[in-house]
Amino acid sequence: MSRSVFNDLGRITLSEELISTIAGLAASECPGIAGMASSKFKDGIADLLGRENLSRGIEVKVDQDRVDIILNVIVGYGARINEVAREAKDRVRQAVEESTGLRVTRVDIIVQGVRLGGLR
Repeated sequence: MSRSVFNDLGRITLSEELISTIAGLAASECPGIAGMASSKFKDGIADLLGRENLSRGIEVKVDQDRVDIILNVIVGYGARINEVAREAKDRVRQAVEESTGLRVTRVDIIVQGVRLGGLR
C-alpha cells in the first residue's frame, strides 16, 4: 500500500518500495551490519544482498501516517548483536521519519546470519 499526501501543488505518493529503500540504506550504513539478507532462506543459507537490492529483505506496512518495518540483516562476526540492532533501529526510524514525514511505530530486526571476515 502506498501513501499519498496532498498539498496546494498536487499529490505526492510514497510507495512501500521507497520506504524500504530508505530503511535499507540507513541500516546498511550501521557499523556491524554486513548487509541486507533475503527474507527467504535458500538451502538454509541467507543470501547476502548487494547495494542494488537494498529494498529486498525488508517488509514495510503503511497504515495511515504510521509505518511498521521489518529488516532482515546479516551482521559481521564479532559484532555485539544487541548494540548493532539498537543502532540500526534508531537510524532506520530517523531516516524514514525525516525523509517521508511518516511516523515509524515499529522497527523489527531479524538477524539471518553472521558474515565471517569481521566488520566493516
